[in-house]
Amino acid sequence: MALSPAVARWELALRLRRRRLELGIGASVITKALDVSPAYWSHIENERNLLPKDKLEQLLDILEIDDKERGELLFLRDSAKGRGWWTRYSTMFGDDVMRYYGLEWGAECIRTYESVLMPGLLQSEEFIRAVMVSASATVPAIEVDQRVEARLQRQRRLDDDSPVRLIAVIGEAALVQQAGGPEVLQRQLIHMADVVESRADRIDLRVIPFTASHSLPTGSTYHLLDFESPHLPTLAWHESAVFGQIIVDDVSRKETKVRDLGFVHDRAQSLALNRADSLALIRACARRLHSDK
Repeated sequence: MALSPAVARWELALRLRRRRLELGIGASVITKALDVSPAYWSHIENERNLLPKDKLEQLLDILEIDDKERGELLFLRDSAKGRGWWTRYSTMFGDDVMRYYGLEWGAECIRTYESVLMPGLLQSEEFIRAVMVSASATVPAIEVDQRVEARLQRQRRLDDDSPVRLIAVIGEAALVQQAGGPEVLQRQLIHMADVVESRADRIDLRVIPFTASHSLPTGSTYHLLDFESPHLPTLAWHESAVFGQIIVDDVSRKETKVRDLGFVHDRAQSLALNRADSLALIRACARRLHSDK
């Protein structure tokens, strides 16, 4: 799989800024040397713009970048110029969602916690549509088809040439929420179990039962993205019904939200059933729905 443009843009900006700070070079020195405005340079460091190739090469000289890393950074710039599939939906989703989709597309591993929902990457088309329709207060009817299409596109990362690993923990409440009615839910449960079982090498799903000895916050949804590049930290996407937020820890400011969410995910796994028992519970819920017809 080609490098995600969003991941390439993030890594390029991050590495340039790290190197500048490592050398103790102020932003004003860079703007003067490159003959650019402070606002333009801010856009470069905040991933909104890309430097022209000649300006980037000039910057690499200023930052004393060696030949090996120089090649890596120029490659990142070339990759960052691409347009990912998610840009087709830019008029529907906000900038934060667009950026998350681009970063998710380039992640090596996704760790998910959903207390009352089933992971979007494991939802069937029928169930996605039912969820979108049931969320009519926040999802305009005219956008339903496009949102369904976008979620199905995201799921392609589970089966591409270099598939993402998914480690998901969900609450048992997610297995009984009847978006679209009992028959839709039944088919969704079977679909989810089939997807997980057929991709045992890269998808792990665990369910926290109602009988768990301890509880975690309900209504919480977040995803932790880990990347192949050693230069990129883990980031988090934390969302509610009406907004989502990308979180990256800033060690210099002693920010530890992503680390703490990692601890919560570990805690959730410790409360959950093992893989086999989780799948057995999912299929038992599906059978119960069938017998209730």
